[in-house]
Amino acid sequence: MCGIVGYIGKRDVAPLLLEGLQRLEYRGYDSAGIVVSAPKTAGLKMVKAKGRVRDLEAKVPARFKGTTGIAHTRWATHGAPSDVNAHPHMSADQKVAVVHNGIIDNASELRRKLEADGVVFLSETDTEVLTHLIARSQAETLEEKVRQALRLIEGTYGIAVMHADFPERIVVARNGSPVVLGIGDKEMFVASDIAALVTHTRQIVTLDDGEMATLKADDFRTYTTEGTRTTAEPTTVEWEAESYDMGGHDTYMHKEIFEQPDAVDRVLRGRIDDRFSTVHLGGLNLDARDARAVRRVKILGCGTSYHAGMIGAQMIEELARIPADAEPASEFRYRNPVVDPDTLYIAVSQSGETYDVLAAVQELKRKGARVLGVVNVVGSAIAREADGGTYVHAGPEVCVVSTKCFTNTTVAFALLALHLGRIRDLSVRDGKRIIEGLRKLPAQISEILAQEAEIEKMAAEYAEARSMLFIGRVRGYPVAREASLKLKEVSYIHAEAYPASELKHGPLALIEPALPTVAIVPDDDLLEKNRAALEEIKARSGKILAVAHQHQEKADRTIVVPKNEDELDPILMGIPLQLLAYHTAKALGRDIDKPRNLAKSVTVE
Repeated sequence: MCGIVGYIGKRDVAPLLLEGLQRLEYRGYDSAGIVVSAPKTAGLKMVKAKGRVRDLEAKVPARFKGTTGIAHTRWATHGAPSDVNAHPHMSADQKVAVVHNGIIDNASELRRKLEADGVVFLSETDTEVLTHLIARSQAETLEEKVRQALRLIEGTYGIAVMHADFPERIVVARNGSPVVLGIGDKEMFVASDIAALVTHTRQIVTLDDGEMATLKADDFRTYTTEGTRTTAEPTTVEWEAESYDMGGHDTYMHKEIFEQPDAVDRVLRGRIDDRFSTVHLGGLNLDARDARAVRRVKILGCGTSYHAGMIGAQMIEELARIPADAEPASEFRYRNPVVDPDTLYIAVSQSGETYDVLAAVQELKRKGARVLGVVNVVGSAIAREADGGTYVHAGPEVCVVSTKCFTNTTVAFALLALHLGRIRDLSVRDGKRIIEGLRKLPAQISEILAQEAEIEKMAAEYAEARSMLFIGRVRGYPVAREASLKLKEVSYIHAEAYPASELKHGPLALIEPALPTVAIVPDDDLLEKNRAALEEIKARSGKILAVAHQHQEKADRTIVVPKNEDELDPILMGIPLQLLAYHTAKALGRDIDKPRNLAKSVTVE
């Protein structure tokens, strides 16, 4: 959830690190800091600041030269945002500097022991414990000092360490929080996200859990935390540096909403098989015999990925006729679930590093389950841990709230559902029908986005609401869940999603003119049932915004979206509600790309 960037080479390091922090600011943005050193300069130089990277940049002095450095953007877990709690953290002798993503579970216990030995702590963070442990080690090498410290801690970490006595190297380590090396020409980079690297190199190495690395300007080596050498072959990343620019938009969220037609085209490209009315998903590692043996599908995700999984489960049931459901990964791993060998488990994560999802995958693998991954980031932890899977090819998503990755994930589930359906009992005719629907999606998304001006006017009407209710039935309910989440995340307006069929079982008590309702009303076999729900709300003087395929008489406002196949309609019906959330937040003056208290990649529990 925080951001790490580091460099060792011959260039002036501070500008490189500040640029990297700006690209990682979406991962954590309540404070930031930087440490640098130079070969002919004694000691380490550090600057830290509460706030955004621009606040740190303003504090960095003109004479802050160095050729080696590490830097960090923080999302607070232990201790409030402050200059003191910002990373990096330095030892009392100013020789050791550490940046850390993750949580040290036994930090309190270790802190008490260190304080009993006379160590004085400056911050409230768990990370400072690790800094002092490294500084107190009597080992002769920096690598062994770090290894000894890591043996004492419990929890998750992605760390980068500098030591004034070893100025020619940076030591990094990973356990549950991503660490990526960037290979340059007589220079090396490290980061928690490739976003910080692609400006300078596209050759990367992703560390595995339990793996460490030593970076020097002209070399790197990887090894386990026990010291055994490992083999790491660099791979080439596909994303270009330009993918992280705003491209003329005011915010990344706006840009990413409008990238969706191209993003959906990308996830479809090269995968449709017209001859057999199916799709090619070569990375599944699931042959036809294995697919036919599946008796149930369980989809695990968190937040937006969980909602995409709810839509995916419905499509799998409808098209493949396999019982399927979705569950929050954070709950699944703590309820001692029965792991069935006939169940196919699917882990969903935009980053591929979401800790709760990754931990669920590891527990399932330990119990012998077959696990597929649906992720956006190539080479991410879940992609490597899973038995197979599919990438959603949404491209980099910088805004904290997910839009295009959610849409692409739902399309990826449509592809998977079609694939499984055609292996089983879905007819050629229905296969062709779904393929035709998939091909219409990019143009239909563009048609929806063309309504932005009208949706902006609607958002202005709802911006002063203290709370909003979102409702839908069956296919519409996950859309309502996701739209409710988007509004909460980016505008800070309280919102609640409910099945429309449950209105009379409690939520009708809330209906009044001051509580607007957003209703998902597709033209499917439940159209009249949904209209009846609108009648119930209108009879109680409720204000209604409908998202529908045709104007709804009982609604005060209707956003009309183009009709696709019934099974694919949920993919389109969420798009206008992304714009509604965006423009509501804009009307309220919110920090749209960096909502308070949230971070993009949740790599802590």
